[in-house]
Amino acid sequence: MAGDHMAGREGTRRRPSLSLPILRTSRSQHRAGTLTLGSLLSALGGASFGWAIVVFSLVAILPLPPGSTLLTALPLLMTTAQMMLGFDHVRLPGPLSRIAIDPERLRRTVLGLRPVTRRLERVLRPRLTALIARRNDRIMGLILFVVAFALFLPVPLSAWFPAISLFVVGVGLVERDGLVVALGLGFGLASVALTAAIVTSVVLGAEAILH
Repeated sequence: MAGDHMAGREGTRRRPSLSLPILRTSRSQHRAGTLTLGSLLSALGGASFGWAIVVFSLVAILPLPPGSTLLTALPLLMTTAQMMLGFDHVRLPGPLSRIAIDPERLRRTVLGLRPVTRRLERVLRPRLTALIARRNDRIMGLILFVVAFALFLPVPLSAWFPAISLFVVGVGLVERDGLVVALGLGFGLASVALTAAIVTSVVLGAEAILH
């Protein structure tokens, strides 16, 4: 019993970081001069919706000029739409696949998310897998598409929340953890409500000024 307990603790302690595959892959591809959205996703497991959402949400979180989500949210809209439509794997069109990634910005973003990923790494394990079964892909894809659309809208102060929620869902899908996916979906729906509230406030304020 004691040996099993120690083995379990050792297995937990040696669990690889969620950041390592992305950092190692991006570093090696940057050295080879091949770091693009498509190449990074393919190296991580291009057929996985989870990895696609993780990579694309990280790109959306990168420190970029205002309004950049009109571009960075497009791969997420496409991925979640394919999930909603029942595709077996992510299919990147050529222009999106060839988008270059700044390795230093990606590294800073990944390391900046360490407070989030450390907490996730402590609790991640396969559970509630019925929630992420294939039969639920369409409804989950619909919810994620709505969250991605909230990210797409150039609304001040709101983009970070849907991007983080999509990142959490993607990690949960990669690790087959239905509970983490459910938490990410809940946070995502809250971010949609926040975006809707901000848009409504802006519209009402504009109408008040015009009248």
